[in-house]
Amino acid sequence: MSKCEQCIIREFNSLKALTKDELIRITGCKTSKKIKKGEVLFDEGEYINGVFCIKDGVCKVSKMSDNGRDQIIHLIKKGDIIGERSLINNEASNLKAIAVNDMEVCFIPKEEIIRDLESNTDFSLDLLRKMANSLKKADDVIVDMAQKTVKQRLAATLLFLETKFDKNDNGSIKVNLSREDIANIIGTATESAIRLLSEFKKKKLIDLKGKEVFITDIKALKDLSEGF
Repeated sequence: MSKCEQCIIREFNSLKALTKDELIRITGCKTSKKIKKGEVLFDEGEYINGVFCIKDGVCKVSKMSDNGRDQIIHLIKKGDIIGERSLINNEASNLKAIAVNDMEVCFIPKEEIIRDLESNTDFSLDLLRKMANSLKKADDVIVDMAQKTVKQRLAATLLFLETKFDKNDNGSIKVNLSREDIANIIGTATESAIRLLSEFKKKKLIDLKGKEVFITDIKALKDLSEGF
């Protein structure tokens, strides 16, 4: 089992605010597990009873709509923490998390995180900042869904992927989303997402090789996302 106090991943999330003694305590109670691509990390209605620290991989966080369609809300990657909101409000999760690729995660029990929230002000404030930022992004998604066209939302999503994820050696974005995933992010039918991606490729805004996406004209995508 890797030791939290020696793990570089914590430098990317709120765990960096914990003291060495607190990290040593968490090492003794956390569990590490591997999640295969397509497996559910947690489901809607489930009490998570802790938080997940993502050591490797990507998961999509979605909400099922009344018409039975998944709306992808977030993409969580290496270095992120997930599950803190359900932990704070002591309610079942209203979201579902599924692995986009093979993942490695560490699960920290609720009682340990609550203990640190109560005793470490720096940790509490950092976690609150992260949650506030997440809520701000959710507000932006709501506004975009209401005011932007599907084409604008696709352009904005591609720019988001470009900035959030690293690149493969060949220059493609280092996350392989299915066409259905992309459709569920921008809130449209899969067929519409496929058509728009082909249109973007023809206009040389992007290039596509299977699930690999290459951004070739950032400025044009930005102009399109802003309605210019």
